[in-house]
Amino acid sequence: MMECESGCDIETPNKNKPVEIYSFVDPLCPECWGLEPVIKKLQIEYGNHFRLRHLMGGRIDYWNSVVQKKNGICTKEDVAKKWEITANRSGMSCDGDVWYEDPIQTPYVASIAVKAAELQGKSSGMRFLRKLREVLFLQKQNITKVDVITDCAKSAGLDVDEFQKDLHSDTAVKAFQCDVKTTQEMEVSQLPSLVFFSDTSEEGIKITGMYSYEVYVHILEELIGDLPDKCAPPSLEKFLKKYQFVATKEIAEVYNLSPREVESQMKKLTLQQIVERVPVKHGTFWRYNNKNSQAD
Repeated sequence: MMECESGCDIETPNKNKPVEIYSFVDPLCPECWGLEPVIKKLQIEYGNHFRLRHLMGGRIDYWNSVVQKKNGICTKEDVAKKWEITANRSGMSCDGDVWYEDPIQTPYVASIAVKAAELQGKSSGMRFLRKLREVLFLQKQNITKVDVITDCAKSAGLDVDEFQKDLHSDTAVKAFQCDVKTTQEMEVSQLPSLVFFSDTSEEGIKITGMYSYEVYVHILEELIGDLPDKCAPPSLEKFLKKYQFVATKEIAEVYNLSPREVESQMKKLTLQQIVERVPVKHGTFWRYNNKNSQAD
């Protein structure tokens, strides 16, 4: 296991999972949110061959480039407009009106909260990050406010008392600082960025921005050699049961369907009361109904 100068552990791949993927994100970054469908598909089809680790990239160039300045003052209009453009391009809804209704002043707070959630385990941290993104991009809630953060912790199934202690602890702050240090050492200047490492090479392959699914598969193939057969996705109902709340775009990506085909299939599940349709500003999400479904 390698260790960076700041004392943060950098995991190296093992024989069971020969590839390590470092995902540099920010909870407030709409492009990172837009990459979710591709990440889901990659985990489903090739998750047996890589480990994914989310690192909070901090503000870096994202906040410098997104938050345009006029006469030294950040304009809400520029940020809101960029969110709307990103939503239309990625298929993952982002409601830029939050910048008019409850603008975010302290972006680091959300990243520290993610590190606090991760103290309860990697899966807890990932569930919490997902909840933060949902309430920010879909519900226009300011995820740097303690009450909103706490509600997300509850929704993610965390031990809320422990989370609240960790949220205000030096441990969470230091974990975030470690992520920022790693971001700098790997020369990551834009978000999202994925850095792929293999057990046969010390040099990582870095890819910045949002690309088609095939690009990431090609990188895995380059690192692994002969890419193993991909795993088939689970039945649609099992997929929905696992993830609970997903976008039409996510379903379309994972199952190679058009939005119209997704709508057709989801209409059947809606009539069976297995899912509930949730319209959002840009597109549709689907909420799994745990009470009425008879899925395994």
